[in-house]
Amino acid sequence: MSDLRTSVVAALQRMELPDGGTLVSRDMIRALSAENGVVRFVIEAPSPEMARQMSTLRQIVENAVRALPGVSEVSVVLTAHQQERPPQIKVGGHPTPQAGPMKPSGVDRILAIASGKGGVGKSTVSSNLAVALAKQGRRVGLLDADIYGPSQPRMMGASGRPASADGKIIEPLRAHGVTLMSIGFMMEEGKAVVWRGPMLMGALQQMLGQVNWGELDVLIVDLPPGTGDVQLTLCQRSEVTGALVVSTPQDVALIDARKAIDMFATLKTPVLGLIENMSMFVCPSCGAEHAIFGHGGVKAEAERMGVPLLAQLPIDLDTRLGGDAGTPVAAGDGPMAEAYARLAEGLVRGGLA
Repeated sequence: MSDLRTSVVAALQRMELPDGGTLVSRDMIRALSAENGVVRFVIEAPSPEMARQMSTLRQIVENAVRALPGVSEVSVVLTAHQQERPPQIKVGGHPTPQAGPMKPSGVDRILAIASGKGGVGKSTVSSNLAVALAKQGRRVGLLDADIYGPSQPRMMGASGRPASADGKIIEPLRAHGVTLMSIGFMMEEGKAVVWRGPMLMGALQQMLGQVNWGELDVLIVDLPPGTGDVQLTLCQRSEVTGALVVSTPQDVALIDARKAIDMFATLKTPVLGLIENMSMFVCPSCGAEHAIFGHGGVKAEAERMGVPLLAQLPIDLDTRLGGDAGTPVAAGDGPMAEAYARLAEGLVRGGLA
């Protein structure tokens, strides 16, 4: 969590309500974003009557946040649950029919980030690539489509339930210049998602079509590992520009990466390039390079397919620490930030992002 966001949350925790508790303890804050001095959030009162009583408090809250160090702009919206609808947005359920593949309104390109197996760093690549593209001036969205194991809320340092004015259109969160949506925002932390395939398909359809993504140059979709229902739904129901496949150099990972590549060929979704993650380890003491997971496997596969090898990313401690802390390494400076910047630049030059 950024220092500015921490300061804002602390200020909101001090805002006591007339009938007890605070805005934070009563869970009234939605869609909080705080970056580059700009703070935006929604206060969602439990009833229209209470919202009317809180109109003065909204101005007090706005003034208090504006007075915080580092804040240059504040936008606070006061809304209320409508009693005729449930207090939370229902996510999941059977998908609804649609005429054919579509893109969310305002989204120019959809890039799928895929892998054949888990543990190769696909979500890490997704979050850092999204941030690197945002730093290039692109309007970027990041959809965490790993329904069973959503990790983008932690990696992007975002939390809280998204808001909805009508119970249908979901307002996404923002972090590090990226518009962000994940099933992790809609579920209680630590609670497992125990859904069959149709529920997964319905949830993905909602997160694509019922989220107010706004105007985006590119929507990055962080897919789950493997070749299952989510991948099929995305490629068959959405106009996917193409896929980037992430793999480590080792043979075991490449076996599964080839299956992912074959899946995209079957679904007629172009594979735009391969990314080799954990390509080597550079010893911080002596600078020697160690190919822990082998060497050259992804490069050879890219040459065999006739697609670009987009990046070779080493094992890096700062990358892991940044993901755990909610600040992707691409948001800062240093060798790894530069590596992701080069990857982003290549995609922009190629007209892919």
